[in-house]
Amino acid sequence: MTKVVGRDKVNWGIMGTGWIASQFARDLEHAGNAVKAAVGSRTAESAEKFAAEYGFARAYGSYDEMLQDPEVDIIYVATPHPLHKENVLACLEAGKAVLCEKPFTMNARQLEQLVEKARERKLFLMEGMWTRFLPPITQARAWIAEGRIGEVRLVKADFGFRVGWEPEGRLLNPDLGGGALLDAGVYPISFASMIFGEQPQHVWSTANIGQTGVDEQFSVLLSYSEGRSASLNGAIRLNLSNEAVIYGTEGYIRLPLFLAGKEAYLHVNGQDEPEKFTDDRTCIGYAFEAEEAGRCILEGRTESRTIQLDESLEIMKLMDTIRGQWGLRYKSEINR
Repeated sequence: MTKVVGRDKVNWGIMGTGWIASQFARDLEHAGNAVKAAVGSRTAESAEKFAAEYGFARAYGSYDEMLQDPEVDIIYVATPHPLHKENVLACLEAGKAVLCEKPFTMNARQLEQLVEKARERKLFLMEGMWTRFLPPITQARAWIAEGRIGEVRLVKADFGFRVGWEPEGRLLNPDLGGGALLDAGVYPISFASMIFGEQPQHVWSTANIGQTGVDEQFSVLLSYSEGRSASLNGAIRLNLSNEAVIYGTEGYIRLPLFLAGKEAYLHVNGQDEPEKFTDDRTCIGYAFEAEEAGRCILEGRTESRTIQLDESLEIMKLMDTIRGQWGLRYKSEINR
């Protein structure tokens, strides 16, 4: 267990210096319980540049050096998908708490090993599903809990964008875990899991496998108990509406740009105008998951109640099932 007794802040380390690492580092300014302690990269030059730009106290030219820093409490793993398992495992073996960028791992088998290790070592571990903590989504969950839209029957959620044609780039390269499902589709799939609070009974899906061998777009239909369902879409070569709608027997909730939007609309049957929620945050939104991870550690908890490890594992199993329907496997996950 990471020792933070008597403290009100946690010391963060970041593993990796790419785009997502920079987004998270920038947002740590807005996390009230976070201290920018260290950054680790594969080269000293990259780490030093990152630390200077984002205000981290120490820079390390290797991940192992950062893991040996006794002042680092928790590490945000921001490396490419295929490296998540070995990187998170190294952090846990070094006694560090971990927030891992999505997707947690390449498959459920890998994640099972990480969950087992975290529980064995009594260390905090959480999937970096930052959307769970955004104020509009938190508000939507509150409206549902209050019964404002009655019984939820249907969820529709899309996330897709058109990336440029770069076959060797991360999104289109199978060796880097590219494809729409792992990169974009995990968001609507996790969203449906959050809303229904259970995993589907039946799964139907289709995908367009592109020239490089990764899924460029997909559609999934999920059926749950009592006739409830979810219709989900993802893409990396197609711009989608990127909207989520939750339909209930007494109304519906609409989340424009649900990944990063600042608004939520409650439409109640019989009311002419929707109730609008507006989030006035100045951060991107990663600060909220960082604060949650910090709270858990400061309170001595090893999991977040908002996204527990068992749920993350079920979501990964579902994505394994979906990819299995397409016959899509990655070299990096074979025998791992």
